[in-house]
Amino acid sequence: MENTATDPAAAANAPSAPAPQPPLLLERHGAIATLRFNRPEALNAIDVPMANAFLAAVQSIAADPGVRAVVLRGNGRGFMAGGDLATLRANPVQGAIDILTPLNAALQLLAQMNAPVIAQVHGAAAGAGLSLVLMADYVIAAEGTRFNLAYINLGTSCDVGASWALPRIVGVRQALEIALLGEAFTADDALRLGLVNRVVPGAELDTATTALAQRLASGPTLAYGAMKRLMRASMDHTLPEQLAAEKDAFVHCAGTEDFRAGVEAFHQRQSPQFVGR
Repeated sequence: MENTATDPAAAANAPSAPAPQPPLLLERHGAIATLRFNRPEALNAIDVPMANAFLAAVQSIAADPGVRAVVLRGNGRGFMAGGDLATLRANPVQGAIDILTPLNAALQLLAQMNAPVIAQVHGAAAGAGLSLVLMADYVIAAEGTRFNLAYINLGTSCDVGASWALPRIVGVRQALEIALLGEAFTADDALRLGLVNRVVPGAELDTATTALAQRLASGPTLAYGAMKRLMRASMDHTLPEQLAAEKDAFVHCAGTEDFRAGVEAFHQRQSPQFVGR
């Protein structure tokens, strides 16, 4: 009879299986928090664990006043391919609920926080990946990046804020063309439409994003937050409502250390040194 007993020495020397990688990595470099989508084998498609990890990471940085700039990026060949089709195929309705509930909560926190949010995009941004790009405050894309809202090709409407952000950026008519045709477009097209702020060679993407994040992280963080909220709410307000909101925001900023530093630096003809409070 064959001896099937395990040799303890052989078992001890056998190579161990690699530990599973987390679906999202949160990195901190000074005042800059970077969230890396980390399912490169699936082009960073969002499944339930990634959606929950994204919310947890955003909650962590939203509670940290030391974070003064946020970078969203993807590991591997692209930024993000959208929602995880394996999850949605296995259980379409519950899968969509389980992915979108934490994603929506995270997006609201990102929009409300003072720290500017930068999307660093390469390879491909499709479906929810493009929606996340649209919701960022500033977008830098690598040359050769391909974009596609893509939802209509799966027989569904959009999510992750696309219907809110896209018409505000490009207008309703252009937004409908992008959404209803579901065609891919280039980084240059995205720049022309105002969907991204800059297009740089792929080799320069990290450097350009880091320089921008450092610049924003050294700026007047509370004023950034006020400006973000004013801009995003402006199309839902009448002129008197917006004027009142601007007045309240300005008065609040006038009581900050950064405002005093900015006024004094202007008077002294120096560059201001902001501390984010």
